[in-house]
Amino acid sequence: QFHSLAPMYYRGSTAAVIVYDITKQDSFHTLKKWVKELKEHGPENIVMAIAGNKCDLSDIREVPMKDAKEYAESIGAIVVETSAKNAVNIEELFQGISQQIPPLDPHENGNNGAIKLGKQTSQMGRRCC
Repeated sequence: QFHSLAPMYYRGSTAAVIVYDITKQDSFHTLKKWVKELKEHGPENIVMAIAGNKCDLSDIREVPMKDAKEYAESIGAIVVETSAKNAVNIEELFQGISQQIPPLDPHENGNNGAIKLGKQTSQMGRRCC
């Protein structure tokens, strides 16, 4: 449904979290389509993380963790099972992503690592009409 809007969201991104529902095999197949989309049209070195959501419903699981791990390994992604409902492994997911993101090169943007803090003063002059 929102497929055509996707490039607007991941253009220039450093990382992407692709989520599937562990209780629905179809969502895992859809995840693979999103990964393909990211690889074809996303930033070259984007860090990918796969989140298997609804781990609180593992008794009705359709996607084995083994399958998710194998797929994640094949694409160089991390994989974490989460529960958005119970806030399980959310922090671990983002910690894992942060460990995969390379450090910024301070010289890349021409600012030598400097960050200017404070208010920007406006140089607008006063003019009379």
